[in-house]
Amino acid sequence: MSGWIEPAGLCRKDDGTPYSPTYGDVYHAIEGGPGQAREVFLAGNDLPSRWRGRDRFVILETGFGTGLNFLATATAWREDPRRSGRLHYLSLEKHPFPAADLAELHSAWPEFALLAAELRQRWPILLPGLHRLEFDSGRLVLTLVLGDATQLLRRLSARVDAFYLDGFAPDRNPEMWSPELCRALARLAAPGATLATWSVAAAVRQALARNGFVLEKRPGYGRKRERLIGRFAPHPKAAPPAPPPPPERHALVIGAGLAGCAAVERLAARGWNVELIDARPTPAGAASGNLAGLYLPLVSLDDNLAARLSRTAFMHARRRWIDLAARGHPARWRDCGVLQVARDAEHEARQRGLIESVPWPAEFIRFISADAARQYTGGHRPAHGGWLFPLAGWAHPPSLCAAHLAAAGERLRQHFGRRVTRLERSGGMWRAVDEVGQEIAAAAVAILAPGAETGNLNPCAGLPIQRVRGQVSLIDATALTGLELGLCREGYATPELDGLCCIGASYALDADPEPRPGDDAGNLARLERLLPGRVTSAQDSLRGARVSFRAVAPDRLPLVGALPDPLALPGWRNTRLAHLPRIEGLHGLMGYASRGLIWADLMAELLASRLEGDPLPLETDLVEALDPGRFALKRIRRGGL
Repeated sequence: MSGWIEPAGLCRKDDGTPYSPTYGDVYHAIEGGPGQAREVFLAGNDLPSRWRGRDRFVILETGFGTGLNFLATATAWREDPRRSGRLHYLSLEKHPFPAADLAELHSAWPEFALLAAELRQRWPILLPGLHRLEFDSGRLVLTLVLGDATQLLRRLSARVDAFYLDGFAPDRNPEMWSPELCRALARLAAPGATLATWSVAAAVRQALARNGFVLEKRPGYGRKRERLIGRFAPHPKAAPPAPPPPPERHALVIGAGLAGCAAVERLAARGWNVELIDARPTPAGAASGNLAGLYLPLVSLDDNLAARLSRTAFMHARRRWIDLAARGHPARWRDCGVLQVARDAEHEARQRGLIESVPWPAEFIRFISADAARQYTGGHRPAHGGWLFPLAGWAHPPSLCAAHLAAAGERLRQHFGRRVTRLERSGGMWRAVDEVGQEIAAAAVAILAPGAETGNLNPCAGLPIQRVRGQVSLIDATALTGLELGLCREGYATPELDGLCCIGASYALDADPEPRPGDDAGNLARLERLLPGRVTSAQDSLRGARVSFRAVAPDRLPLVGALPDPLALPGWRNTRLAHLPRIEGLHGLMGYASRGLIWADLMAELLASRLEGDPLPLETDLVEALDPGRFALKRIRRGGL
């Protein structure tokens, strides 16, 4: 698998300075790291003065290294009474340190001890992609970008106000200073963006100047005679347009399942007032009302789009749930582990081979045999071995919905028992109207998160979302005594919750809302294929069933973002997603299928980031894979519109 993460190893020179044997260079000046961070990077970008009075300030760093520049910057921001409302700090790193090595490195800087401990507590498993870590209730956001900077910079979406160019020396790591990388920086630069670096190499200055940066040498720090500062000032015709100001921070959210409730929390955290509308009397009344579901990522040998998306979403969801609990809004979930049982012996061999061929972190995934799995299944042998995801587990969706809504606090107004039959736009506002023609609420932005009820809302016409029936069976937990982790294959089984285990789930295209004995039998058959011999007791332990409906797109990925305008599409020939006509102020969070537990939080963060103009939490190719306009664009390219 290309682009996998090789962690840095902690080495030091004789004088104790952290050193990279891979690049033959030090991580910071011998004279002291904090002084270099403050003098070269903060002062070089005229910080803290430039972030003062701003709603948001964005910094991008090329080379996270020990985390020193982040610690110095975040500390200065925290201590500044006139700081920006939010600080986004994006940092790229190809070879990140493990948390244990960071602890040793950070011990040298006691002035950052508290923040450094918070950073290590949130430190992610070292997997490729973007990892968004929040501090100070989301006002301070670190987005770690793990992987090759020359590739990932092209996939970032952000408007950067200040650049810290802090890679290893150009003669040791030339890719981090290449003309291609400098072009990528210019693409991300906001008007008036600044940069700072300790390097004054001629090739670096030439590449930056060719891409619109006006440069100036300044006296250096420590043994460096000179350093470089710059300001982004491209030719007026080449200057990127300024992003539009965010709309009035007031939104309708239609649908109070996992998707809608997560959106409420993410918007409220950014200062939005939200009107939440649902036809049912309480949140989580539809598919999000199941007793329990499993959350786990997808894995593929080629690390395809779905695998990358699910991995990022899986890790992001866990961080959000932990953050919600830290803010006093806990949900019911447990990372007990999930075993993805192989289908047959051939599939088991492929699963084992993937683990042996790719350096997966063991805390993310490992292979275990069927005999080894007995310790987690009460001594019963699964049908085959499989992938064990140690941090995966079960979650109680209604409690997650409740936690998200509680975190929104006074910024949320709830309208339950009100069915939206019509959405109207007039005077720059969206009006949600009920079946008797009465307005429920109005706002500048409307977000549709209706789950399987998508087809009932006219703006969703033309979106290829299928409504799929699923039945989950509940069995007495005594029938699965000793089951300590989740099991899945084409079906699944959860460990005990409130005296019950969930097994499922059926998959049908009819609209029957009532439980069916035949579907219970099908779920028991799926359990038998997971744990041979357990059905005999489970058959007599059925305690009920629940039917709900999933919203499924053809590619099984969510639809997140501005909805395409069906009235403007006929005759449209532009084949770029960015130019597709959209319905003004109308957005979707749809098509979560049976994976709402992992999709909800990341998709809500993505949409809220787009509405606010924040850096996006996903690479642009993944964002495009989620765009609700992707299906219309395919039809256009085939000449179907």
